[in-house]
Amino acid sequence: MIRNTLSILTLAVATLAAGSALADGVPTGKTRAQVIAELEEAQRTGDIVVPGIPGGRKLNELYPERYPAKAVAPGKTRAQVIAELEEAQRTGDIVVPGIPGGRKLNELYPERYPAKAVAPGKTRAQVIAELEEAQRTGDIVVTTGEGGGRKLNELYPNWYPKK
Repeated sequence: MIRNTLSILTLAVATLAAGSALADGVPTGKTRAQVIAELEEAQRTGDIVVPGIPGGRKLNELYPERYPAKAVAPGKTRAQVIAELEEAQRTGDIVVPGIPGGRKLNELYPERYPAKAVAPGKTRAQVIAELEEAQRTGDIVVTTGEGGGRKLNELYPNWYPKK
């Protein structure tokens, strides 16, 4: 009897510990309503992968006539394309076919084309000053754990001065 009770208590404690450990590492998910809304939208648009079909094709790919067409972003005008081509020809930003690595004309013959303007970088002193300011104000993004993607001053507002 004692052995059974002890086994049940051990199992219960292990289950609680495992459940809380999993809950700590899992970010808060979507609500039931959000999941249902996404499912309904996927059903309406046919964005559901059909099981058993190689390549994981979706219903709207297999039967496009049954679903509304996806909105297509407007393309460039003829004048825009011609302007881009002329600019690429002027700067040598055209890939040469048949050359391994897909090198551009301005890489093969840099003396024939104008040099690309390089934006001036920051000095070491400027970078160090920015780092010190970010450390002082907590403007450093946390990349791991529960706070992943948030800044330190958001996670611990009492530790840093108000902006």
